[in-house]
Amino acid sequence: MSRWIGIDFGAARTGIAHTDAQGLMAFPFKTVPTSELINVLERLVEEADFAGFALGLPNAWGLNLQTGATHSTNLILDFQKQLKKKWPNYPVHLVDETNTSAEAVQASISGGMKKKKRREKGSLDAVAAALILQRFLEQKSSGFKK
Repeated sequence: MSRWIGIDFGAARTGIAHTDAQGLMAFPFKTVPTSELINVLERLVEEADFAGFALGLPNAWGLNLQTGATHSTNLILDFQKQLKKKWPNYPVHLVDETNTSAEAVQASISGGMKKKKRREKGSLDAVAAALILQRFLEQKSSGFKK
C-alpha cells in the first residue's frame, strides 16, 4: 500500500497530514506557511510510496447554502489544479471539510492540548488536515466515490 497526504489549505498557512504506510490511519504532520507548501509536499511525496492527495473543500463541495461559494473555494480549486499539474499521475480527491475546525478543537482538548497552545495560530490546522484525510479514508473504504 501507499501513503495518502491530507491538506487543509489556507491562504496564509496550511495543515498537512499523512497516513501510515498501509494507508489506513491519518496522522497530523505539521502546519506550514502556504508559500512553503509545495516544497514540503515534494519532500513528503519523495520519502515514501505515495498514493495521492485528499484536499479539504468547505461546505459540501464549496457551496455555502446561503451565498454559494465560500471565500476560500476558488483558492482551493486553483490549488487542486496546481497539484494535478505537478503530480499528474496521482489523484487529488476533494473532501468536504465542514466542521473539521470545530472537530480539531475537540480532538485537541481530548488529546490534552493546553488552551494556550490551541490559541496559537495554525496549531489546529494539521489536526484538521488529519480529520479531512480520515474522512477520505472512511469514504474510500466504504466504496464512496467522488
